[in-house]
Amino acid sequence: MATLSGGSIDVMVKGGPQTLQPVLQVINLKKIASNGSNDRYRLLVSDGETTYSHVMLATQLNVMMEANEIDAFCVIKVNKYLCNTIQADKRILILLDITVLKKGSEVKERLGNPSQYKADGTAGATNGTAHGDSAPPAKAPAPTLANPARPLGGIKTSPPKQGPNSFGGNKPPSGPGTPGSNRVHKIATLTPYQNRWRIRARVTQKSSIRTWSNSRGEGRLFSVNFLDDSDEIRATGFNDAVDKFYDLLEVNKVYYVSRCSIKTANKQYSNLKNDYEMTFNNDTIIERCDDDVDLPSMTFDFVPISEMEKHAANSIVDVVGVVKLCNDLSTVIARQSQKELTKRDLQIVDQSGVAISITLWGNDAQNFDGSSNPVIAVKGARLSDFGGRSLSVLSSSQLVINPDIREAHVLRGWYDREGASMDFGSFRSEGGGAGGSTNWKTFGQAVSENLGHGDKADYYTTKATIMVMKKENCMYQACSTENCNKKVVDQGNGLYRCEKCNRESPSYKWRMILQTTMADFSGYQWVSCFQDSAETLLGVKADELGDMRQNDEGAFDQVFQRGMFKEYTFRLRSKMETYNEESRLKTVCVAATPVDYVQYGKHLLEEIRKFGL
Repeated sequence: MATLSGGSIDVMVKGGPQTLQPVLQVINLKKIASNGSNDRYRLLVSDGETTYSHVMLATQLNVMMEANEIDAFCVIKVNKYLCNTIQADKRILILLDITVLKKGSEVKERLGNPSQYKADGTAGATNGTAHGDSAPPAKAPAPTLANPARPLGGIKTSPPKQGPNSFGGNKPPSGPGTPGSNRVHKIATLTPYQNRWRIRARVTQKSSIRTWSNSRGEGRLFSVNFLDDSDEIRATGFNDAVDKFYDLLEVNKVYYVSRCSIKTANKQYSNLKNDYEMTFNNDTIIERCDDDVDLPSMTFDFVPISEMEKHAANSIVDVVGVVKLCNDLSTVIARQSQKELTKRDLQIVDQSGVAISITLWGNDAQNFDGSSNPVIAVKGARLSDFGGRSLSVLSSSQLVINPDIREAHVLRGWYDREGASMDFGSFRSEGGGAGGSTNWKTFGQAVSENLGHGDKADYYTTKATIMVMKKENCMYQACSTENCNKKVVDQGNGLYRCEKCNRESPSYKWRMILQTTMADFSGYQWVSCFQDSAETLLGVKADELGDMRQNDEGAFDQVFQRGMFKEYTFRLRSKMETYNEESRLKTVCVAATPVDYVQYGKHLLEEIRKFGL
């Protein structure tokens, strides 16, 4: 029979450590009517010695209720929880992550002989019941906690003065959101189950005003990120809230905020780690805090440009770099909305000697001036691996030009001294061959999982051996203009014409499209290798190979013979393409690198561990 963690309820209610992970029994449970979209469940739990009824299940765990994983008398392990003060004499436990150790249908009875929980102080005294478990509120002073996981009551502060910086709600000046109270709550303690709270936080990010349109209508919105010393949370304002709060809220200023709606965060629009987000409503009160408070400012976790390949595609990263190249404004048509979007592509560099492309959109693109090679820092850029590595500034990102931070000053000095005259390598995604962010597949797995058969291309990494390289039609003469790889037409008079550039030139450059067969133990695949990867496989530059093709056919053949039966780590892109009404799978080599057997060995060990060996 499962052993319960006796005395753990008292520790949890008093703000005990989050690493506790107690084993409890669910004695009873019931659904609570909610005006929102998510149901809420209240539990009566026991640790074998005492029972406690003020326990709520986090909404993200509702799926466990719907799947009947949680039932009466089941035994659970609490992996993560919060203890929130709802009133001065009432505390509620929020179960954020649990594991069901034994189903109630197997236990069938209450374990032990627990009594109703009665706290010695303000911790846990109940003044209402959910399942017949009640106790009168205790009024003794709360005990001092040696190592509380997070502050429960917040810190005391003088109420902010009402004045021209105060907006929202016709409330008396004795404490917005919490009548008659000066209590300041921590962001980390906010949950949807509270309605009386007030935070003091710094604005670290503020989006531009955007418009939305769907079947329910259209309108405007903006978002901000609030930060205090416990956590960060995103807040969004719609329509009237845009007029009410947009001009008031300024980046890096501190505000008192109360009476917002709190709901589970939509990770599609937020890159913060907080499980919840706020929405401004008609009752929301925001006041500027003019006191000298010690709150953290915007913080960055910069990723060096040369280490971008270590992060998964579509991950969110912070980056800082010097703008080496600023392209002109351009427009694209959005695939879903079919609206015209304004964009500007930049190339930024840092001391690692690698450059990466970063795209600005909308107003950021229109207002950006890169003529003086500014330093830019971006918090929350999206990383893409399309054809390599590139970055995009999202509406939720924060772009800061010439920020007053140490990393920016160091970059400025380095670029002015030596960086401006350096040659930077083009960024590639191949990395070290077995990076944790790569999607490792064998050719057999790629076939069984139908990679490339969806609406979007699939990328994966594999270790394979070159079995066949077709010499025929592996090269062509291309336009000599930089960034133009169009095939030229020999005019027969010593000039070569490019139809794309509409010009003739006496010179050309060689470009490669090498068709290869790659194989591993599970199967094989025809793969197209373009310039960079083809040069890697053959060990010569395209121009050298072109000269051999014209002047020394024997040396030309030797290059292909030497390239056979060698192993590489390949980054591949697969996508179904239709030509002449016939669909076929096309696989392209994005990058090829010699196998790093140390890193590949670590990858194999990780695969073995998945089998529990």
